Amino acid sequence: MRGNIFGTLFQLSTFGESHGPAIGGIIQGCPPGVSIDLDAIQKELDRRRPGQSKIVTQRKEPDKVVFYSGLFEGKTTGFPLGFHIINSNQKSKDYDHLKDKYRPSHSDYTYDKKYGIRDYRGGGRSSARETANWVVGGAVAKQFLKPTSIKITAFVSAVGDLSLEIPYQNLDFSNIEKNLVRCPDFDTAKKMEQRIKEIRKEGDTIGGIIQCVIQGVPIGLGEPIFNKLHAELARAMLTINASKGFEYGSGFGGTSMKGSQHNDLFESDGTTSTNYSGGIQGGISTGMDIYFNVAFKPVATIMQNQTSINKDHQKITIQGKGRHDPCVLPRAVPIVEALTALVLADFVLMKRTYS
Repeated sequence: MRGNIFGTLFQLSTFGESHGPAIGGIIQGCPPGVSIDLDAIQKELDRRRPGQSKIVTQRKEPDKVVFYSGLFEGKTTGFPLGFHIINSNQKSKDYDHLKDKYRPSHSDYTYDKKYGIRDYRGGGRSSARETANWVVGGAVAKQFLKPTSIKITAFVSAVGDLSLEIPYQNLDFSNIEKNLVRCPDFDTAKKMEQRIKEIRKEGDTIGGIIQCVIQGVPIGLGEPIFNKLHAELARAMLTINASKGFEYGSGFGGTSMKGSQHNDLFESDGTTSTNYSGGIQGGISTGMDIYFNVAFKPVATIMQNQTSINKDHQKITIQGKGRHDPCVLPRAVPIVEALTALVLADFVLMKRTYS
């Protein structure tokens, strides 16, 4: 089955299902001699793990990653890095009622029709549980990028109709991990947290937007024509469960501007006076900040009655059970950063092939 490998030179291949014994992966292409801080990798997983606060799913998974290969005395050997994460808190019986039923806006129906079989226990391979593997791969990519000037920061900028109106240049990124929502503005974060709690009490869910800022990017990352930097970032972000949209730079807002307003005029040092391009021109990084937004839909599983169909295409009524996120955004922040790091690590290695 295709579709389980991410990247060209810096590659992550993954395996596992939500309610199987374990999930895991293999990282290939990481050069030898990269210092690996296992505690830092675990910290990234802890940011994504379930049960970390009252506004996320209460599934209790320690998400302890174990590496089996590719490391010696704290450094990469250049050979494949193999790892796994045990699934220790499965409650598969919570999904017995879905065995012959299709949940609205889930992958149940399409998986069943495509493969002729599906793992109904939490969605199996389609579950967001898989994203823990991505966070491990992204954490290794971050450590590969550590000697460079590249810094990746993601945060929640909108929950429903509550939006952070402060430009990222005026935000204190050190505040992101100081609140449950992972929004760098405390006043906005408090309102967002309250909104998520209200939605949860209603048995409903809510979506929003995560913004990501990449600073210190060197000029020249990106491989036109079919591997433009922004296109690969978009592909990565739209791989995330529940993502529905991607925009970088001026994005859709730029459509209401004139060219004379939108053009980024050059300064004598090669920088530009504005950055509507979002740090990418012609698919190649300009050296300016790269910034983009990722839109996330409300989680499809809600604790309310909905109409659906079963395997015989008979109309039924279905209601979500078990432990689910009322809003994916807080746990999706480290996932956005991880996939961004994987994309950039890949392009840094590609750029090295020119030297």
